[in-house]
Amino acid sequence: MILLLLVISIVLIVYATAKWKLHPFLSIISSTYIFALLTNLTGTLNGINKPLIADIGKEIAGGFGGIITSIGLVIIFGTLIGKILENSGAAVKMAEVVLRLLGDRHPAIAMSIIGWIVSIPVFCDSGYVILSSLKKSLAKRTGVSVVTLGVALSTGLYATHTLVPPTPGPIAAATNVGIGPEGLIWVIVVGLIVSIPVALAGHIWARKVADKLPADLDEAVETFEEYKARFGKLPSGFASFAPILIPILLMAIGSVANFPVGVDAEDQKILLTSGFTHTLLSFLGAPVNALFIGLLFAIFGLLPKRNEETLTNWMSAGLLDSAIIIMITGAGGALGAIIKATPIADYVKSLLDGNAAMVGVGGLIVIFLIAAVIKTAQGSSTASLVITSTIVMPLLPSLGLDAMLGTVPIGQILTVMAIGSGAMVVSHVNDSYFWVVSQFSKMSLTTAYRAQTLATLVEGITGIVVVAILALILL
Repeated sequence: MILLLLVISIVLIVYATAKWKLHPFLSIISSTYIFALLTNLTGTLNGINKPLIADIGKEIAGGFGGIITSIGLVIIFGTLIGKILENSGAAVKMAEVVLRLLGDRHPAIAMSIIGWIVSIPVFCDSGYVILSSLKKSLAKRTGVSVVTLGVALSTGLYATHTLVPPTPGPIAAATNVGIGPEGLIWVIVVGLIVSIPVALAGHIWARKVADKLPADLDEAVETFEEYKARFGKLPSGFASFAPILIPILLMAIGSVANFPVGVDAEDQKILLTSGFTHTLLSFLGAPVNALFIGLLFAIFGLLPKRNEETLTNWMSAGLLDSAIIIMITGAGGALGAIIKATPIADYVKSLLDGNAAMVGVGGLIVIFLIAAVIKTAQGSSTASLVITSTIVMPLLPSLGLDAMLGTVPIGQILTVMAIGSGAMVVSHVNDSYFWVVSQFSKMSLTTAYRAQTLATLVEGITGIVVVAILALILL
């Protein structure tokens, strides 16, 4: 009965968000309270003398605060970096660097790669808007269909948006399934690996299918050079890439510093580094510290002027964006705490005992389907990542997804990848990104469904296939 109540609560979250247009934060929190109260009522009706959830308010507050404590600053720093990249012209500079390397001979490949890079720190919606003029100018210069370039760009952006931190959605999902700060670098590494074939699938769809579809987009009224001039003097290539690459490098160094190389006489781990070196590298490699250093590189390397406009207005806009994500993530943490306070996990474990098809790869496919249903129904990839990871976290041991590969929580990491793949399926009319792509490329609704919606379906399916293959090898 409690499991049925959870399903009803999830349906309520989706319905309230999609049909009533209630903000995801309020829909998750409201459904959490409803689920908790009905769970206690169910216990009472079944003759249980004390409430199944002893203190609902304490559990909700604890779950909400616990998630924000572990991930709040990471989301804030990552979002601020993205805002600076967006407003300073650094994202355009990164695009220019890629175009310089590839030239005009492979414009669709260039757009896929540009999108894949830019969306690691920048939300895919913003990234598409930023690079839309580049797409139009490149279409005019090369004669390639603007629909082809638009879908190549959108699918490149989408691949890393749902799979690779420091984008807030994957960070929140990783935290919700129990991956600590020391495991975040491995989420990035595996996310990059999975996102490459996903972006490639989107690129192939753009070339083979979208290329044959019509668009009503006028010719570009400005060249790429004229578009660049809007930003004045662009930052250097190093300054543009540094806020993304430096934190990743630092987290990698921190992970290497904590790599076990053996055990001592007391069976304690011997790490690769020790003493001051270990302390320093561990400090620099902690995700919150690494991203703060990346933010400093963005502030001192990218801001055209450090004045009220950049240091206050740009930062305020970034903080506002991050606050929304943090609140939704915190609400997901509250729901997760309530779920963990119920006997659902034990019940599901009893259902799965002896059912090998639901363990490992089978469990990942189930998780993918849950994320896909939530994404398709309510539109937000980030909300799908948060809600799905919250739901499945207590179930991971039963699904065989708490496996470790040495010190790497590979089962949890693959869970995040399965959720991210499901959170792509599918982008349609209830998704703001669908409208950004279709309107900035002047696609009709029918064309947008065939070009963008089906492309996201192909990407999601490709993602879960890659995750399943990795699971067969690593689990």
